[in-house]
Amino acid sequence: MTTHHLPAEQATATQVLSRDTPPVLTVQPGDRVVVVSLDASGHLERQATPGAGTQYRFPDRRGHALTGPIAVTGTVPGDVLAVRFESFEPAAWGWTAAGRREDDFSRALGLEGTDPAWLLWDLDAAAGTGTNQYGHTIRLSPFLGVVGLPPAEPGEHSTTPPRAAGGGNIDCRELTAGSTLFLPVTVPGALLHLGDGHAAQGDGEVGGTAIECGMTTTVTVDVVRDAPLRSIHALTPTARITFGFDADLNRATAEALGAMLTWLQQLYGLERKAALALASSVVDLRVTQIANRTWGVHAVLGLDAVGRA
Repeated sequence: MTTHHLPAEQATATQVLSRDTPPVLTVQPGDRVVVVSLDASGHLERQATPGAGTQYRFPDRRGHALTGPIAVTGTVPGDVLAVRFESFEPAAWGWTAAGRREDDFSRALGLEGTDPAWLLWDLDAAAGTGTNQYGHTIRLSPFLGVVGLPPAEPGEHSTTPPRAAGGGNIDCRELTAGSTLFLPVTVPGALLHLGDGHAAQGDGEVGGTAIECGMTTTVTVDVVRDAPLRSIHALTPTARITFGFDADLNRATAEALGAMLTWLQQLYGLERKAALALASSVVDLRVTQIANRTWGVHAVLGLDAVGRA
């Protein structure tokens, strides 16, 4: 295993997903990469006050400030890329904003005509805590919001919506250290993009942002050809997870649950309706995020949820 280091620099940064972006690093399957990423907006320095303007990596800010892409030698569509998250170290500060967009959802919450609210956080990675300007202290649970591959179609694609093909802005709080995310390869070389560090987030990312922060992430990337599913899925230290992404919540839910039923069938030799009956007792459905113009839903099956008599 070789360990590579990928800093957050202008030369390693992108804010779109494209199969035509040249890789900034090429690794072998099984290699480890230490990746530094800026916060989602690409701040180059700490905000002086909550919401204050500062320099950004990309002045036009078309999408998330990501690090990559990373090419994985020999990978082709049909393979599955396994991204194991070894560790996360958030930067010393982060921010959260809510109410920046006026839409039907914000109006339903009674936020029409109000100014955005900003929280500025001091982050203590060693203590695992974050404290904002109001003195609220919370426990940190860091992960990356964006882990993904570009669509197979040519051109530049937005980093905002998560996609069933390639992943991207999944925003799943379960994908902490010790987890492995499995992404079906969409383009030759995979072209992995990483970024959008979150020091902490609730299911749903209900205000539109988490604690957005820079992050140093250590990952191991590998290729698997015997994955249990051909769709995006994950293994965490405690659970199996499947995902659904769609502008319609019902379809996103069906996608996540359908993949979990397939996994249950493989695990326990069940026909599909019996898998659904079992899932009704042991599978949790969670709204991953509502912030990205595409609903995210994930189905969770605890590793110890089903035993054998």
